[in-house]
Amino acid sequence: MWLMNYITKNSITAPNAVKGGIKNSSSSSIAVVSSGEHKSLKSCLPYGIASVPPTGECAVVLPLDDGEISVGVIAQSKSLEEGELMLFSKGGASIVLKNNGKVIINGREF
Repeated sequence: MWLMNYITKNSITAPNAVKGGIKNSSSSSIAVVSSGEHKSLKSCLPYGIASVPPTGECAVVLPLDDGEISVGVIAQSKSLEEGELMLFSKGGASIVLKNNGKVIINGREF
């Protein structure tokens, strides 16, 4: 038992995620600059969500067995309560799902 735990613990190397600034992005790929340049990255997002992150945002890149992938950008601080969700665009449009069941779209409550 201890031998199996030792072998498992010491034979698997943890992936090294890096963060860096988005150099450019399009609907098909992202380029991120950290200690090196990571080009032609695909985005990893929840199903049903599509996004093209703006240049300059801080992205996280994770290695895969067949390349690398951007797992998203580091979240900006927003005034949300635990359990609430906000979708927003670079241009200022936003949708907030509140804990009390209300939805706020561009500042207007529904």
